[in-house]
Amino acid sequence: MNSSLKYHSIEDFTTETGVVYDELEISYEVFGQELHTAPVVLVNHALTGNSDVASPHAGWWRGIISDGNLIDTQKYTIVAFNIPGNGFDKKPDNLISNYKDFTARDVAKLFGTALLDFGVQKLHAVIGGSLGGGISWEMAVLFPDLADNLIAVASDWKASDWILAHNKVQEQILLNSKKPVHDARMMAMLFYRTAGSFKEKFNRTVNENLGIPNVESWLLHHGFQLENRFHLQSYKMVNHLLSTLDIVRDRGTFKEVAPKIKAKITQIGIDSDFFFVPEENIETKNILDQLGIDSTYKEISSIHGHDGFLVEDGQLKELLKDIF
Repeated sequence: MNSSLKYHSIEDFTTETGVVYDELEISYEVFGQELHTAPVVLVNHALTGNSDVASPHAGWWRGIISDGNLIDTQKYTIVAFNIPGNGFDKKPDNLISNYKDFTARDVAKLFGTALLDFGVQKLHAVIGGSLGGGISWEMAVLFPDLADNLIAVASDWKASDWILAHNKVQEQILLNSKKPVHDARMMAMLFYRTAGSFKEKFNRTVNENLGIPNVESWLLHHGFQLENRFHLQSYKMVNHLLSTLDIVRDRGTFKEVAPKIKAKITQIGIDSDFFFVPEENIETKNILDQLGIDSTYKEISSIHGHDGFLVEDGQLKELLKDIF
């Protein structure tokens, strides 16, 4: 089935901060089998991702989602929503003017509500990377009966102090730079990769045309690319959402909240992740073990840091094959 952007409106939505939206239109795509004909997998996108997870040329996770692949489009219905205000629908009216109205929990509530509106009562799995993984954690608490499997890749149920610090610097760049999205993206790439990854990729080579090191031209290119496809309001929104990840906020301690999750929990860390550091995942796994909660922690070995979840398709397929 060919995928195309679809729309669903949710009315009278009150955010966690108490702001009422008379109507919120969220966009989404469906890949693989038609709804209600096969097990459903929900994919939650990362910070600068979108609902196009599996199209042949542009799908950002097509390395694991396609015909005969790990998440087999011949076997599953794959649903992917766009975070409200991420701009992928190219509708200026859907941009969020006050990004601090929303939290990741609101996004999780919107996604879960839309699925229930579609008549989807059960997911085989909800899977997300980075910010998308955090939203998946939130969904597993808000809708405990919805998913059989919660899969969080290079992610966490909370924004650590390290994440909060990073996002604050990002926000300052977005508020104060003359080229906010461009410059914020350049800075972010330093956290998504590693020194070893840069050495392997560039090894101090020079871009002869520009007369600058290749690593500099690469960073400038990433800044330019995101500046061209991402609205400033959108980038402020998703960066802010990352800072709001916290399934225990106003709910109690992690030991009190985690037992509400009925899904089997699988965490995939990356040994070189300098952003969502694997030590946090291992700490979570230890607490889940103490509570007797069904969970698994597995690790990707990669030189590429946080972006390893987009690079190491082979390892990810091996680590998750028992679920799919």
